Order: sequence, then C-alpha cells, then structure tokens
Amino acid sequence: MPDPLGQGGTEMGRDTTLLSATLGQESLWRKVFAVLAGSLLIAVAAQFSVPIGPVPLSLQTLAILTIGLTYGSRLGAITLLAYLAEGAAGLPVFSNGGAGIGYMMGPTGGFLIGFVATAWIAGLAADRGWTSNIAKTLPLALIAAVVLYIPGLLWPAAMLGTDWSALWSGWMAPFLTGDVIKAVLATLAVAGGWAVLKRR
Repeated sequence: MPDPLGQGGTEMGRDTTLLSATLGQESLWRKVFAVLAGSLLIAVAAQFSVPIGPVPLSLQTLAILTIGLTYGSRLGAITLLAYLAEGAAGLPVFSNGGAGIGYMMGPTGGFLIGFVATAWIAGLAADRGWTSNIAKTLPLALIAAVVLYIPGLLWPAAMLGTDWSALWSGWMAPFLTGDVIKAVLATLAVAGGWAVLKRR
C-alpha cells in the first residue's frame, strides 16, 4: 500500500533525513504528527516578526528551511501545504496572527506560495544525504531561500501593479542579508543535529 506521506518510496529517502534517523521506522501516524508539529513550529516562528515595509521580517523562513532540511523534500512540502491549509481554514498561523483566504490573497500571498517551494528545495539536500555536510547543504539552502522571492515578487507585481524598483527596495533588498543568515543557521542546526545523533 503506497504511503501518501512517504519520501518517494526509496530507501535513500527513508534513510537519509534527520527525521527518519531520529524516529526510526516512520509509520504514517508518526509522519502525520511530524507534519502537524512542523506546521505548529512555523506558525509560532511567524509571530516573531519585525514590520519592515510591506513584508515583515520574521523567523518563519528559518523554521521553513529547518523543516525542509530535516524532513526531506516531499514531507517538507506537505508540511507547508498543511500550514497553508490551516491558515485558509481560519487558524491564526500567519504573521501577526493573520488568517483566512483574504489574508492569503493579500500583498504577501506570493511568499506563502513560495514557502512550499522553499521547503521542497531545501529538502532535496536531506533526500541526498547531504545535511550532515555543511559545504554541500548550504548552497542548496541559499537557493531555497532566494527562490522564495520569485512568487513573492511576481504576486504583487501582477496583482497590485507594484513596479520592480519598489519591489527591490521595499520587498527584497532589506531581507536578503537576513535570509542568508537564516540559511546558514538552518544548515548549522541540522548538521549539529546529525553530529549529536552520531555521538549517541
């Protein structure tokens, strides 16, 4: 019977993520618990934010990268889809307690879509068994952090008619350094998790 929350049905996917190494044999219920716990972590991280222009600076990206690097691409993306579903259902999981379809259709809606891609791309490092190796993981974590801006900027450009100079100065430039730091921290955290696990 196929596992809807699996890692693509390969031994590599099951054996190379920090989540799998920690939990051991992953049952469907353990994966459901991991998805719910991950979505809760992201929701909590979203509440720690500093308003800078239209896009708040929060710990959310750090949590999303960490989830991807820990869970793998498929389960990481599913966790983010669960997070978005919780917000769409009215739970106050978005930044500053935001919730609902109206919030998701607002100026930052593109970033919400990009969260799924960010988790999936970061998770590719876990799928390949790279996350104990900082040098291999960090470039992919940085790419995952930057990819977030593609839908994040295309959305206000298309929906609000915001020009690209305003998007660069108000929506991207102030956050790039922070996102690089978050990618480094997520990479170090997961590599550190592997180091602790291997010492046990």
